[in-house]
Amino acid sequence: MTLTIQNAFLPHTDGEAALGFYRDLLGFEVRQDVGYNDLRWITVGPANQPGTSIVLHPPVADPGVTEEERRVVLELIAKGVYTAITLSSDDLDALFERLAAAGADVIQEPTDQPYGVRDAAFRDPAGNLIRINQA
Repeated sequence: MTLTIQNAFLPHTDGEAALGFYRDLLGFEVRQDVGYNDLRWITVGPANQPGTSIVLHPPVADPGVTEEERRVVLELIAKGVYTAITLSSDDLDALFERLAAAGADVIQEPTDQPYGVRDAAFRDPAGNLIRINQA
């Protein structure tokens, strides 16, 4: 039996800003860009991993969610505590420099962690925590 990760889900609050980060800065390819009413789902992923994607989805799209619940979720996203994803790069320092120079929200510069990982951290335009490990 083989088990793989196909999709991870991150909320976005601005589709164009999300594309600017994931497509233009990280270099992911856009696999789908689907709109429905005023909502938008964008699927991106690395070109060399066609079976693994990140689905950037509208937060709290469920019509049964109250305005108070929606407000709380949006506040948590903006603070970077709602969800996170960890990526890896074969050149963390070069990627860090590129993202920082482009104005990405830097949370942590490349650091050798005591648990054996060298990593850096950013927030995407919605506020999601993006950690990047040195591969």
